[in-house]
This record gives sequence, C-alpha cells and structure tokens, in this order.
Amino acid sequence: MSLNYKTIKGWQFADVAHEYTEKDTILYALSLGLGNAPLDRQQLRFVYEKQLQVFPTMPVVLGHPGFWLSDPKAGVTWVKVVHGEQRLTLHNPVPGAGKVIGRSRVSRVVDKGADKGALIVVESRLYGTPGDTLLATSEKTIFCRADGGFGESDRAAEPLPPVPPDNPETAWTLSVPTQAALLYRLNADRNPLHADPDVASQAGYRQPILHGLYTYGLAAHAVLRSYCGYDPQRLAYIHARFSAAVFPGETLRCEMWRTGPETVQFQVKALERNIVAISHGISGIKTP
Repeated sequence: MSLNYKTIKGWQFADVAHEYTEKDTILYALSLGLGNAPLDRQQLRFVYEKQLQVFPTMPVVLGHPGFWLSDPKAGVTWVKVVHGEQRLTLHNPVPGAGKVIGRSRVSRVVDKGADKGALIVVESRLYGTPGDTLLATSEKTIFCRADGGFGESDRAAEPLPPVPPDNPETAWTLSVPTQAALLYRLNADRNPLHADPDVASQAGYRQPILHGLYTYGLAAHAVLRSYCGYDPQRLAYIHARFSAAVFPGETLRCEMWRTGPETVQFQVKALERNIVAISHGISGIKTP
C-alpha cells in the first residue's frame, strides 16, 4: 500500500484532551537541559514548582495526536519518516499545570517526486480549558523519505528565510547528554527511532537519533537566554528547518543573528561532524 493523497489530506484526528501536572512541565524543561546550573535563578523557574513557568516550546508536546503515521491505512513507510520543519506561534501564556485540548488537521500534502519523497504538514491548535482560549498554533512538516511519486499534490508552504552569510552576532555551545533522546521521548514522541538500535539501523542510522524537537527546544533556549532575558512571554514565534540528524552525545552550537527590531535568525551546528542540524531558523521577539 502506498501513500494516498486523499486519505492523508482527509485524515480525521480526534480532539486530544491533555491533562498535565507541574511534574510534566518540569520534566519537559529538564529533558532540554534546563537546570544544569543549580544557582541560575532564571533557569530555575522552569524546573522548580515555586513560581513555575512553562518553557515556551512545550506546546509542541501538549495535545499531541501521537504517532498516527504508523497506522497501515496511512500507506507511509513510517521507519523512513523524519521531522522536516517545525513552526510554532505563541498566542497566550500556557499555565504551569492544567488541561488543554489539541485539535489537529493535515493542511498540506506535497509530492516532491518518486525519488524525492513527500511532505505532510499537520497544523495543531492548542486550546486552554475552560474558556477555549487559543494558546498556540503548531505546524509540523513530516518528511516521508520513501513515499513520493503519488501524483496529486498541494503547493509547498512559503519557505523560511536562510540565515545571513556573515558571522553570527552571538553563539551558545553545549554538549548533548548521551541519554537525551531516552529522556526527551517521555514527553510525547515514543517513535522507536529515538530508542531502538534495530529500528535506527533499518532507517539507515548508526544509532538512535535525537528528536528534532530536542534540538529545536535547545535553539529556543539559546534565543530566550540571549535575547529575551529568560522571559517566555517575549517569544512570539519560533520556526526552523531540520536539515540533519543529531546523535546523543554530540556538541551543538546555536548561532544567532539579530536581523530586525523584532526578529532573530539562528542555526544549530553539530560540531564534531561540522554539519548544520537546524537551518532557516527565525524567531519573533516582543519588546519588554
């Protein structure tokens, strides 16, 4: 069975009611490495229940529709699926604990060609309860590496801008713990590609790879630290393209450019292999 445009475009997602606690909020931040400086009071407020704040990228794991592409009806070679892009727009503060509703739909299915794969874009809106307040809008682009050539196709989304060619204004370097993927997967994404060496080998990797959303969260941390004074309400949006897999244990460097009064562009490099793991990163910064 191969990917069918009409089946995927019309995929019906049930609303996902997600009740989470302060423990979940703290786990998410800890899984991204926050709190590694115990005396840093700015990081502490994301990992300690006293005046707890939600790290701004946490909406990507709330109200998550699950690994739906593993359903045989999707006709997707799920072991070859990787995360292509992530776009997140923040509308209202997310409470430190509570109940939210995730509502998802497939907004685009793009055929890149028989030997180039396909893109599936899932738009998810996160609502707070009670009141149905829109908290965040997420757009996840899924790259189905082995499933192109089905014919019918939507137009691709407007591309994200490349980073400037000059040297970055600032950068932040840190090491990824070797158990990072095993810890991060407890948030939502239990795809065995991030845990099982056999599945990773089938997908063509020498070992389980890190979640793209881990690297994305790390980039958000770098922007929040460098340009927002650790104030999550100042981050309006953060969009990025995943351009290469990252392995747990590698050293990552987030390079950043202030390209406007309210925009910061960024990329993330895996230093040991000298590759760009996240490209075309851009975030919106609100004035204090």
